[in-house]
Amino acid sequence: MFNDKIAVETITRKALTKEPLTAAEIAALVYLRKEEQIARLKEGACQIRSHFFGKYIFLYGFVYFSTYCRNLCSFCNYASNNKINRYRKSTQEILAVCRSLQSSGVHLIDLTMGEDPLYLTHEGDVLLELVKNIRSQVNLPLMLSPGVVGEHFLEKLAELGVAWYACYQETYNPNLFQQLRVGQSFTRRLGAKQKAREANLLVEDGMLLHLGESEQDIISSILAMQRLGVQQARVMTYVPPEPDGLPRSCAHNLEEETVIAILRHVFPDKLIPASLDIEGLKGLSSRLKAGANVVSSLIPPMTGLRGVSRTTLDIDEGRRTVENVKEVFKSLNLEVAPLGMYLDLVQRFREEQRMETMGNLGEERIGSFL
Repeated sequence: MFNDKIAVETITRKALTKEPLTAAEIAALVYLRKEEQIARLKEGACQIRSHFFGKYIFLYGFVYFSTYCRNLCSFCNYASNNKINRYRKSTQEILAVCRSLQSSGVHLIDLTMGEDPLYLTHEGDVLLELVKNIRSQVNLPLMLSPGVVGEHFLEKLAELGVAWYACYQETYNPNLFQQLRVGQSFTRRLGAKQKAREANLLVEDGMLLHLGESEQDIISSILAMQRLGVQQARVMTYVPPEPDGLPRSCAHNLEEETVIAILRHVFPDKLIPASLDIEGLKGLSSRLKAGANVVSSLIPPMTGLRGVSRTTLDIDEGRRTVENVKEVFKSLNLEVAPLGMYLDLVQRFREEQRMETMGNLGEERIGSFL
């Protein structure tokens, strides 16, 4: 699969035409090691972003509205066995934060929770009611990260007008998955994303770095997201929970920015986030220079909300705000995208997915007659 003779520039030119990269080409990027090769990879990623999105970057407001969770994930601060102070924000508190984020100029509200039984029992009626309330007051696309949910619930979300379903696999190595998401089903989590696509929800998937994965595991994860047809692909560096989290383990020397640049080549006209949740504002520039076109985890200060990895980093200091991000953009000759550009993009993604799903169903029907 690995071919060190494939030039970065050749792969960049192919990505600019939106022709899908092969497994060998993805492997060639993953196994790049020379500094000058990595530099050309990132330059190519920025060229691709500029070709499809110009100088524009999208902004995601982050609302982690419940830190209660029933799961035992070994990599997560909010695992149910961790003795921490937890919160559930009231509907009014959530609505106030969403309105504040909309006023600040974000393009999307990312509603995230642990797998909180309060919201997920009784067919998720409490969560669906919350989504209805937000939809009635906020005129922005919504992304929901509720964990693994059933087909009926996903269809209800689509009916309510939710645009995105975020469900990170973290790794596509089933054995490593079991170490990370203790007691959970690899196939059920993957299946939830597939069902979300069938309901015409857009899908975000993601992977974690430095949890013992190999280069081949990274390649497998990228290929799996490519096959799934995600419209947003994320990579984040693992930050061990305190005090007893799974330790970091590096079986390679790939950094988050390098993988962002690889993802940009694999998903040239899709969304690749630069999260403020790992290094805060100081880490934003390097991620944008690697080809990211979304800034995620914008959180209003003094609201009691937390992040996921570094739970308090830059939040109450007011550094995870649109205004601070704009200052970073100026130094890179980037700008906040017009809202209409993001709305058009979401509509295009949905139409492409709908046509793809119809095509797949047609192929299945034809196959049944052969």
